[in-house]
Amino acid sequence: MFHYELHYWPTIQGRGEFVRLALEYAGAPYLDVARGDVANGGGEAALLKSLTRENLHTPPFAPPYLKTVDLTIGQTANILLYIGHHHALAPADEAGWLWTHQLQLTIADFVGEVHDTHHPIGAGLYYEDQRSEAARRAREFRSERTPRFFRYFERCIECNPSDSGLLVGDAVTYADLSLFQIIEGMRYAFPRLMKRTESGYPKLVALHDRIAREPRIAAYLASKRRIAFNEEGIFRHYAELDPAEPDSG
Repeated sequence: MFHYELHYWPTIQGRGEFVRLALEYAGAPYLDVARGDVANGGGEAALLKSLTRENLHTPPFAPPYLKTVDLTIGQTANILLYIGHHHALAPADEAGWLWTHQLQLTIADFVGEVHDTHHPIGAGLYYEDQRSEAARRAREFRSERTPRFFRYFERCIECNPSDSGLLVGDAVTYADLSLFQIIEGMRYAFPRLMKRTESGYPKLVALHDRIAREPRIAAYLASKRRIAFNEEGIFRHYAELDPAEPDSG
């Protein structure tokens, strides 16, 4: 019944959401394993247990990972590379699929920086244990890092020879879907920053809006399968990290 098993935490979007969006857009049947009924083998405990039982030759380091009939694939960008190849979510030519993968790796860099705004010292510490460091890290993220990444993605859309408004060629790729998630997440975590600055990236916003209108994505966003943003995932909203006034200096 299911072509794939997606193994990821049951209560957050996190890095697993980039995989979910690709599977949803492709219309590929998948089982979100840890979100199943605990009584029937689902839940976080089952996910943790499964990490120790996966293919001994290619064990995943951490969720997310995707299981096919004969493969266990870890790392978000690597999973998307596979989905892109098997579901026409990346160009078939070498230059095209390498460029799409490169964009996804850059998106992964940005996701890591988003995470470090609220956990700059250690992932094992509570946010409350590193608030002063988070405030300093978030300030640089708002004033330096976000504009740098957003300008880059805006330029990539502009430089696409097809003039399609997408990142690669004239068809939606997994990188476009992931960039949609970046804008969604930033609007949740840094709504004041985004309200002030996103008009400066019209192509990026237009791409986001286009993906949101895609029928399968729109249906997914309106469904219970889409987990709400919360303060356990990568994109977290802490008002003190998103001040009303722009950073000075």
